[in-house]
Amino acid sequence: MMSIPAALVPLSPVLAMELWTAAVLLLVSLFKRSGSEAGYLAFGCIIFAAIPLMKLIQDNVTVTLFSGAMIVDRFALIFWMLFLATAGLTVLTSIPLVEKDGQGLGEYHVLVMCATIGMMLMSASENLLTLFLGLEILSISLYVLAGFTRDHEKSVESSLKYFLLGAFATSFLLYGIALIYGVTRSVDLRGVTRAFALPPDMPIDSRAMLGMGLILIGLAFKLGAAPFHFWIPDVYQGAPAPVAGFMAAGTKAAALAMVLRIFTVGFQGPQAQASWVAMLTVLAIATMTAGNVVALAQTNIKRMLAYSSVAHAGYLLVGVVVTSSVADRAEALSAILYYLAGYTFMNLGAFAIASLLGKDGGEGEEAFSLYSYSGLARRRPVIAAMMAIFMLSLTGIPPMAGFLGKFFLFRAAVDGKFYLLAVMGLLNSVIGACYYLRVIVNMYMKEPNTTTPGPPLTAAEGVSLGVSAIATILLGILPVWFLNLTRSLL
Repeated sequence: MMSIPAALVPLSPVLAMELWTAAVLLLVSLFKRSGSEAGYLAFGCIIFAAIPLMKLIQDNVTVTLFSGAMIVDRFALIFWMLFLATAGLTVLTSIPLVEKDGQGLGEYHVLVMCATIGMMLMSASENLLTLFLGLEILSISLYVLAGFTRDHEKSVESSLKYFLLGAFATSFLLYGIALIYGVTRSVDLRGVTRAFALPPDMPIDSRAMLGMGLILIGLAFKLGAAPFHFWIPDVYQGAPAPVAGFMAAGTKAAALAMVLRIFTVGFQGPQAQASWVAMLTVLAIATMTAGNVVALAQTNIKRMLAYSSVAHAGYLLVGVVVTSSVADRAEALSAILYYLAGYTFMNLGAFAIASLLGKDGGEGEEAFSLYSYSGLARRRPVIAAMMAIFMLSLTGIPPMAGFLGKFFLFRAAVDGKFYLLAVMGLLNSVIGACYYLRVIVNMYMKEPNTTTPGPPLTAAEGVSLGVSAIATILLGILPVWFLNLTRSLL
């Protein structure tokens, strides 16, 4: 009788999230206005799920479940930690917004938790069908969250665009899975390897190569890689700012976990690896360049951060490419995870400030205009200082986490002899500095265009911003503890 619960212990963080999500949904159904109550209960749920996660990390478990469909290993545990941090900060930032724009609809927090469950399933799956299941749980939740402020026209428009384009990208992914299954008669990643791990003189089945390409297209859409990134600026602009931050940090991390699982476990073999390394190299360069260049022309803070997230997807793809040839793969993965950790906090912080300053202006252009940040340091010096921290980190200026994140990634690229990727990454970082520093110039060197101090900072928003700012600085000043953690686990 005890063997069944013991077998499910490695899934205790996911099970805790599922049970508490049901509890929050029950609360929402009992109270007509339960935005803040549901928000604080959701945050408590995330803390509750983090307790068994810390125990699993301490025990350094590696357990295969459901006949190999899922694996709770070191890789999954680190991503779970990032997902819970992302969800917790998003919930705290969203509590005032849900009360104002959502009319107290606690379903918002239920959707955030469901999306987090989907991300956790994606990172722990070694089966194409369970990966797809996790992806759909995440996607459906985000389709609704993007249009949650349904009184705003752009919010509804962003939700519809995301749904239509997301369904289109999903068809590529499913067709790719079908082709792979047709060749290998398996949807397990280790079974899929049989179609690709062939001697160099044996050709790979063309259906398998086509399936790999279609799967890459579906994953590139979720990751926001060029040229499959066109949905991102419109969706981020129309979605509530905390949702945009959640999508930029959480969805990107989940998609990256899915890419790493599929390409480093399933699509192995010299010929297959050479093919996807070439494709991802082109995607990384195109994504970095497109995101940074177009961001230069943006005057809306959410659109600017949206194109910024596209550029950072390109940087992360550099890390994925490097894992193919670095002798110590753990070092390359450690660099990716460090970059993701720093990016998560600085990105969530930037979107949280955009949400705070846009409260009184609705979802129009003026509420999120870069020019509305003029003189912010005189009106709200603490908020301006935090925004400066996030912008400097996104730029890659020491001692912020963004500097070391890029340093570790580009050093790994040089060690792996991907010199073109390293050079393009450095050049794009210089381009990115132009639009990140423009925000700081507006805050500190321009005259304020209004005398009103702006909306007050709530306790939940203060905690979220404080944690994001402190984590961004600490990861840059004291990176050793996180790197040691990832290296010891990986």
